[in-house]
Amino acid sequence: MDALTLARIQFGANISFHILFPTITIALGWVLLFFKWRFLRTGDAAWMKAYFFFVKVFALSFALGVVSGITMSFQFGTNWPGFMETVGNIAGPLLAYEVLTAFFLEATFLGIMLFGFRRVPGWVHTGATFLVAFGTTMSAFWIIALNSWMHTPVGFEMRDGVAHATDWAAILFNPSMPYRLIHMLLASGLTAAFLVAGLSAYRWLKGQRGDDVRHALRTGVFLATGLIPVQIFVGDMHGLNTLEHQPAKVAAMEANWETQGNVPLVLFAVPNEAERRNDYEIAVPNGASLILTHHADGVVPGLNDFVAADETVLHPPVKPVFYGFRVMVGMGMLMLAVSWATAFMIWRRGMPGVWLTRGLVGMTFSGWVATLAGWYVTEIGRQPWLVTGILTTKQAASDVAAGMIGTTLALYLATYVALIVAYVTVLFHLAGKGDKAAQVIDDPVSQATRPNADVAQEVTHV
Repeated sequence: MDALTLARIQFGANISFHILFPTITIALGWVLLFFKWRFLRTGDAAWMKAYFFFVKVFALSFALGVVSGITMSFQFGTNWPGFMETVGNIAGPLLAYEVLTAFFLEATFLGIMLFGFRRVPGWVHTGATFLVAFGTTMSAFWIIALNSWMHTPVGFEMRDGVAHATDWAAILFNPSMPYRLIHMLLASGLTAAFLVAGLSAYRWLKGQRGDDVRHALRTGVFLATGLIPVQIFVGDMHGLNTLEHQPAKVAAMEANWETQGNVPLVLFAVPNEAERRNDYEIAVPNGASLILTHHADGVVPGLNDFVAADETVLHPPVKPVFYGFRVMVGMGMLMLAVSWATAFMIWRRGMPGVWLTRGLVGMTFSGWVATLAGWYVTEIGRQPWLVTGILTTKQAASDVAAGMIGTTLALYLATYVALIVAYVTVLFHLAGKGDKAAQVIDDPVSQATRPNADVAQEVTHV
């Protein structure tokens, strides 16, 4: 492979690994705050036991997210110097704001959240949990603002080939930013919901039948049940926004070659870019037009509109975008089915049956699959642009030799595979010994035995 391809794979591998952990921590922080709030309201120590178990999951995920983010940022200088040279006046401040307003906030109060339950007043510990959760969400805001601006850049002017900000409000709230931010926050909520439900289901199958496990499992299931319909609605709105601002991406998502109305929804096909058609196509008549325009005869852009007169292809590679979109939607439908079926069984019987519980274990990391698939659709769908209309991926690349990039790529991949295996193994190891952990936790949870007046006072502070 040439140096450009290897550099793209390397950055893709880094961002794929990194995004797994913020996707968990963004929403898991709010789940922990909910556990603490329920403890304060009820005095039920089981809620704090659930908190103490999942705060370990949060800490491990946060640590891996931090270190993988550092290695990712190095590549802006090593493999993609043209990015900062061209749009650094905009990207630099946004990344700096993320560190100053979000990361420092998380890092400062994380220690109190992890170790301060018996060392600080209850309202301080609760406040620290809130600030960590708020910090993770603010971090998502800044990163999504920058990423969305790269897709739909506004509020700038070019001077001697360099972008200069002219309207920071327009940059922050660019046309695609609100849709991407809400879509990402909901994706994080679903990822955390299935993680909480899956690990709790594993504990339940291991014979840990305490109220802490029951509370956590029900919280994860009901959170997923409520979020998935909202995500489907927001996803539809996001698709309409993408149709307006990035029609080539939508054409690739649908593998639609000609701009026309009455476009079918392609359920499965093998896009043939050489002959610019689909092989083995299975489609629903008028489906794509109905979904994208809400009219059966609505016009959907075709990929052939994005080929220059000299045969230069100006649309993204079709297969990864087409298949990635179907993996994301398919996983979303599976999430809907599993969460709603499990919620129904909990409503009827108090807890799901054995098979549904095993299904939850199997869905523990389903949010990762959907998030990565959606991320690939988003980022590959922007090609050949790195910043739409301003900077192509090729223009931003460095002149580092392919051999050097290939060597570091191999090291990165080996490290990431080892870390992913270790991470998943540790989580299920923690879940498997949950009963022993609960016995150790019994002492700090003795706060639950405080007089009701003390609990009420803490609620007032919150």
